Amino acid sequence: MAAPVATAVARSSVLTYSSALRVQGMDAVSFRVSASFPRLRASFPSIRVQRIPRRFQVSCSAKQETIEKVCEIVKGQLALPEDSTVTGETKFVDLGADSLDTVEIVMGLEEAFQISVDESSAQEIQTVGDAAALIDKLIADKDA
Repeated sequence: MAAPVATAVARSSVLTYSSALRVQGMDAVSFRVSASFPRLRASFPSIRVQRIPRRFQVSCSAKQETIEKVCEIVKGQLALPEDSTVTGETKFVDLGADSLDTVEIVMGLEEAFQISVDESSAQEIQTVGDAAALIDKLIADKDA
């Protein structure tokens, strides 16, 4: 991980903070936050944050019906209330699932979809969408 960089320019009164973040299995993701401070206009300078456009977007390649079925199975395995929101982007850890819960979810998915998930693939599942995409791939491979 690159060290954060902070710079301040006295005349233009601009503060910039840049950093890079490494996520397992991904290249570095960098971000920058800038704030401008007008020259001593008042005792409380205003802060303006410039938005940096997104450079990547997460998408799920799974079928919508697969995602919906996985969501229902996850809600059942974790005993979540019916009104709780679970989507393809929902991470299992955000739902309070520990490693044992994740194993039970994978077993429930194997039973519901009549598939077999190998251990290495199961360990890569982080979100509901990941699980649904893997299921669609395994079903397609099984049918081929």
